[in-house]
Amino acid sequence: MARALYIHWPFCAKKCPYCDFNSHVRDSVDVESWKKALIADMHAEAQVAGDDADRETLTSIFFGGGTPSLMPPHLVETLLNEAEQLWGFDEGIEITLEANPSSVEAANFAGIAQAGVNRVSLGVQSLEDETLRWLGRLHGADEALAALEIAQAKFKRVNFDVIYALPDQTIDQWEAQLSRALGLGTSHLSLYQLTIEPGTRFATDVRRGLFAPLDDDEAAELFAITQAKTAAHGLPSYEISNHARIGEESRHNLTYWRYQDYLGIGPGAHGRRGGFATTRHKKPENYLKAVSARAHGIAEQRSLSKGEQASEALLMGLRLVEGIDLGDLGGRLGIDAGALINAEKRDHLSSLGLLWTEKTRIGVTGKGLPLLDAILGELVAEELVLS
Repeated sequence: MARALYIHWPFCAKKCPYCDFNSHVRDSVDVESWKKALIADMHAEAQVAGDDADRETLTSIFFGGGTPSLMPPHLVETLLNEAEQLWGFDEGIEITLEANPSSVEAANFAGIAQAGVNRVSLGVQSLEDETLRWLGRLHGADEALAALEIAQAKFKRVNFDVIYALPDQTIDQWEAQLSRALGLGTSHLSLYQLTIEPGTRFATDVRRGLFAPLDDDEAAELFAITQAKTAAHGLPSYEISNHARIGEESRHNLTYWRYQDYLGIGPGAHGRRGGFATTRHKKPENYLKAVSARAHGIAEQRSLSKGEQASEALLMGLRLVEGIDLGDLGGRLGIDAGALINAEKRDHLSSLGLLWTEKTRIGVTGKGLPLLDAILGELVAEELVLS
């Protein structure tokens, strides 16, 4: 069974114009109702595993959102205590909470750390006030730096996010900001190129001609600079957008990328366990109603075919610098390793320097990573996608 637990807190103070996550703005939140619902949802997942002997202890917990740093620390503590009673914790468990770097939320950091969180991921997004305003963020650059300093004092491990490849962003501008970010002393950085997601306000702005995304070639050049500078600073990429000192990688996210089982509770949360995919009700009010009626928040649960599982594993695993072992994956799913990918396309992509192979392991090269989506579309065997 799963060894990772994801808990979704869906509430934000404001919806950012680039965000397509399941986040909602509400005038008030009934914390007691949410505590009862999330605990009930956890119990429902624990019951699936059956007897205690069949349950694996948790190696990681991740509070995502939304903005989990808006959660009262006592609620975080209650949920962690419940998870420990239900599953038990591995020694050295990683417990991450996503946070916005506002002064209000930074004031919660001591309580959140005391509750048991040992890793925080800050949504800094930029070190420039003008960019932060354009991104719709509620904090300024100085406020973010102050929150980061508090986080580094309170938590054992700290990550922060930065968005780049912004419209008209130059090489000099990004190099200067990246150098500054690398100098702030965290062991992990998440560096995301701006993506215009359907249904967001930015998608509407682009359609109306208010701004144009950065050219693909220019974005690829910024990506190459990012890889070189982070590696030189001792934070090489281990996933297309994530960089860490050796041993400081996000254990929870590696669970996803290595296609291991994980439990997902809270509105809109996804899970993978024992070949089943679970999805919770997305709208917060619908989630609460579902839990009240059925003692769980599951909107859909379905069995994944071996082909679907293999396809998902490839789409996730090839994001990693370590690549994926086709022999191991085929063995796990009972599929011949040769049937997992299109061998002709693999050979062609390898001849272009976009893929590497080592025995049964395959991965995308540094040259290929900027083209990852196109490579995945070519490489994954059509029979898997259609099965």
